[in-house]
Amino acid sequence: MILFSVIPVLCLTVLALRYYSHMLQLSSYQFQGYFRFLRSIKGKLIAHVAFAVLFLVWLLLPENKGIVVPLILAAAMLIVFVFLLISYLPKEAKKKFVVTNRVKRLFITYSVLILLICIIPEVLGNMAVHKSYGIGGRYVVWTLWITGTVVLALLPLIPALANLINKPIENRVNQYYIDDAKRILKEHPGLRIIGITGSFGKTSVKYYLTTLLSEGYRVLMTPESFNTPMGIVRTIREHLQPTHQIFVCEMGARHLHDIKEITDIVHPDDGILTSIGHQHLETFHSLENIISTKYELLDAVDEKEKAEGGHKDGQHLKFVNGDNEIIRGNMKYKDAITYGLSEGCDYRATDIKVTGQGTAFTVTAPDGESAEYNTKLVGRHNVENIVGAVAAANSLGISMNKLKMAVRRLQSVPHRLELTRHGNVSILDDAYNSNPNGAKVALETLGLFEEAVKVLVTPGMIELGEKEDEYNEEFGRQAAAVCDYIILVGEKQTQAIKKGALAAGFSEERLFVKNSFIEASKLMYELDAGREKVILLENDLPDNYS
Repeated sequence: MILFSVIPVLCLTVLALRYYSHMLQLSSYQFQGYFRFLRSIKGKLIAHVAFAVLFLVWLLLPENKGIVVPLILAAAMLIVFVFLLISYLPKEAKKKFVVTNRVKRLFITYSVLILLICIIPEVLGNMAVHKSYGIGGRYVVWTLWITGTVVLALLPLIPALANLINKPIENRVNQYYIDDAKRILKEHPGLRIIGITGSFGKTSVKYYLTTLLSEGYRVLMTPESFNTPMGIVRTIREHLQPTHQIFVCEMGARHLHDIKEITDIVHPDDGILTSIGHQHLETFHSLENIISTKYELLDAVDEKEKAEGGHKDGQHLKFVNGDNEIIRGNMKYKDAITYGLSEGCDYRATDIKVTGQGTAFTVTAPDGESAEYNTKLVGRHNVENIVGAVAAANSLGISMNKLKMAVRRLQSVPHRLELTRHGNVSILDDAYNSNPNGAKVALETLGLFEEAVKVLVTPGMIELGEKEDEYNEEFGRQAAAVCDYIILVGEKQTQAIKKGALAAGFSEERLFVKNSFIEASKLMYELDAGREKVILLENDLPDNYS
């Protein structure tokens, strides 16, 4: 009996904890994101409670229960058990589960919690029952089953509880690494640190600026999307060398004061604000909080300039995207250098020409010097980001003409409107993340391919709070004006996009809804097979949003 009940439950428990630990990791160990995920899997949660209740009823059946009722209960338990087991079996994930030291500490805490849940009631209860009735051995087995059902019913909540319990430990561990990173930076006094933040464009500007600055300096940048405090700390501890002259540091934010947390570690000399937009509203709660948080980078640069009376190689520099409406409406620093395509920007791109070879444009600096640049990248957003990188590199002493070859060498940033070709099919991969402005820019870029069949594949935009449906509906209307076909991934998440597209007159026969990206990818190649085709992959939700 024990083998029949305990061992399968133990196997299910281990698989489930692995699954929920992965989802917690994808939620950046944030409770808000994890509980949002739990709300999206009500079927699994109900199945957990159902299995526990069925098991409890089976245990409480009287001894003269017969055979029919136990068989029915056993069959029901088996069905629910198999459903849960299959749902928790490891599958190929978009972002793999990484067994870090933090995850190992979580599993230690899981074990302690489960043991406490099982042992404490048994020890206390058995002492009382044994003293009164002398049936302690039987009580131990019975309470083991009962507490096992409690553990199973509460299983999805155990990772959240363990994460809460471990928080002081994690804070202590993180502080050790932060202090070590600060020590390394202190031992590198000649290093110039350039912070980059923005609702969008920051990763592209980081890659472009690093390429351009490499024309005159030894540069280290935060790799990929290492833009959290601990990602930046890891970069410093593992990659910063004494020979590096500039550290280009991307700074991401999802909550109020996230940027200040990073600037308090690295104390940037210069700052670039690439954009401000309606992104991560679910966690920021308001546009005002986004504006305040993004400006924390320039606040830190300003504070450092006041404290030091200017950088030894010149003043501390602040750069802002002059094309961004929200930045223009909230210009906090008059000494900020503006860049963009708009009239009045200090560094301005003009004469933009898009050809089959890429894009050509001219950049004029504040002193009137200008240079013509060529890049294989396409799209207004790429020109905007390149101008930001040119502005910073030129301000740090690299001539406009010397930057020409570096601009020509620029590569697409992975998953940020990265263009790849497969025969007569071109893929515009904008799968990393999506926001209202970025999605609009992506559709504008798709519209540049006038002669090709244009296909949009998207699961929609997330983390936009109460305005999520509004922005997705507008996205649908914008897509209707550009696309020949729209493939939506996920029924529930994409209803607002479908509504917007159909309201704008898009043909329902050319709009498809698929359950997974695998199904969508098969369809996108089948549509108008043999013709020149451009497919825009706009956003790719991680597994905790699927």
